[in-house]
Amino acid sequence: MIQNLAVENVHPLHTSGQREDDRSSHGIDLRRVRSNPDHWYPVAWSRELRRGKTLGTRYASHPIALVRPQEGPVFALEDRCAHRQVPLSKGVVEGEAVKCCYHGWAYGRSGRCIDVPYLGKGKLPNGVKTYPCREKDGLIFVFPGDPAKAETTPLPALGRAADAEYKTRRFGKLVRCHYSFMHENLMDMNHQFMHSKQMGMMKPRYLGGRDEPDLVEARYSFARTGGKQPLGEALVFGERRGTAEKDQHRDVMTIRTEYPYQTLRIATGDAPPVMDLWIVYTPQDAEELTSRVFGLLSIRRPKLKGALELAWPLFICFTNRIFAEDREIVELEQQAWRELGGDRNQEVFPVINTLRALLRRCGVPPAGTPVREDAATP
Repeated sequence: MIQNLAVENVHPLHTSGQREDDRSSHGIDLRRVRSNPDHWYPVAWSRELRRGKTLGTRYASHPIALVRPQEGPVFALEDRCAHRQVPLSKGVVEGEAVKCCYHGWAYGRSGRCIDVPYLGKGKLPNGVKTYPCREKDGLIFVFPGDPAKAETTPLPALGRAADAEYKTRRFGKLVRCHYSFMHENLMDMNHQFMHSKQMGMMKPRYLGGRDEPDLVEARYSFARTGGKQPLGEALVFGERRGTAEKDQHRDVMTIRTEYPYQTLRIATGDAPPVMDLWIVYTPQDAEELTSRVFGLLSIRRPKLKGALELAWPLFICFTNRIFAEDREIVELEQQAWRELGGDRNQEVFPVINTLRALLRRCGVPPAGTPVREDAATP
């Protein structure tokens, strides 16, 4: 698994990788770079929003009210009534409209105010902002950026979540850190020491990668050098793997940040992936220093029917321990950033430096940052 790899023979995606600290990459502190709103971001799980109900969610500085009418698709509005700014998510759904809980002002899916109980129809005030909204594979997405771009921007491919050959775990919690810490953590090949009690020791071999305007990818094979294979990992591969020569470098792990999403796939030879992870980190505050994780972790079903279902609780416990360790460490990184007053990281791993450059060029720089004529266009 990616969280437990010590890198062997690492070659940079490009030859310009140098030690990175808070003075590099044109002086832009990565932790102050905002996410690019011109993408589809999940803001809730479908199961969280029942028919005839509302749900308050967020994307960065945008409070968003999701509304699921008794009939028809979900829609998304700014979570503030135009009258007294009370959250519409506390309102009442009637037909295809939501009524504010305070004075009963009603808004349709277009965001227009369609009724004020004590005014005539010709005197209706302005409405509220609406967001393009879609639902796919158990996730509710909004497009918080330019609405004109929503129609030409496809929803992301969600791994194997809709594939009956896989069993998928839907997971995610609130993590108190900038989304860039999460991107770095998933692609990092070197923090195996932290997970050694859970995973044993693994030694990867770099096989190559890609560096494109909105994509960074790294591929590795790996071998076990110490410790026993945990049962959770055995579930992923459908068999036991040890330190014997026959078990070494059999599998290829591909980790990709395709902005703003991340994927991790493990495959043996030309066979379909045994594991397929899709994950994204949706900012939850104006400074984007808190993120909500939405992850889909799919495991290929073994030939023995029912075996994966029987062992699934064990797999959940195993992955929960790994996720808990990662969540704690990225929150500690964020805490250090606050205490030091900025990004003081001295990054020496070329793949992570390439990733950091991607997050800068695809994100939104802090206000007042000068635009270079030779800067890459996301």
